[in-house]
Amino acid sequence: MRTFLFNHIALSVKDVDESIAFYQKVLHLKEIENTSSNSKTRWLSLGESKQLHIIPRPDFEVKTNKAVHFALTTSDIDSFVSYLKELKIEYSDWLGTANKDYIRKDGIKQVYFQDPNGYWIEVNNDI
Repeated sequence: MRTFLFNHIALSVKDVDESIAFYQKVLHLKEIENTSSNSKTRWLSLGESKQLHIIPRPDFEVKTNKAVHFALTTSDIDSFVSYLKELKIEYSDWLGTANKDYIRKDGIKQVYFQDPNGYWIEVNNDI
C-alpha cells in the first residue's frame, strides 16, 4: 500500500514580494532556498520540512471561497487573534461574522482571514 505525506502548498500570486512580506509579517514564516529552479518562485518554511511556494503570476486573479483554504495551528490562538487586530487584518468565523472566532463542536477555536491575493487561511488551536 502506498503512503503519502504532506509536502507543500503552492499559491499563484500577483506580487511575490508583497506576498512574502505578508506571510513573514503575519505568520512569521522564514524564507528558504528554492532548490528546484532559478525561477522567481520563492519558498517559505511551514516547519517540519513543509513549505509554502509563492509563484509569480502577475495577471492571475484568485477566485475562491472560504471552503478552499489551508489551515495552520497554534497553541496560543488568543494572542494570534490579538496580533491580527494589531495589524488591522480582518478576520471572521466560519459563517463570515466579522472579527469573531468560531468554536467547533469538538472545542477547537478557529479564525479565517485572507492574504493579499484573496486566499483563505484558517488558524486554529488544534494542537
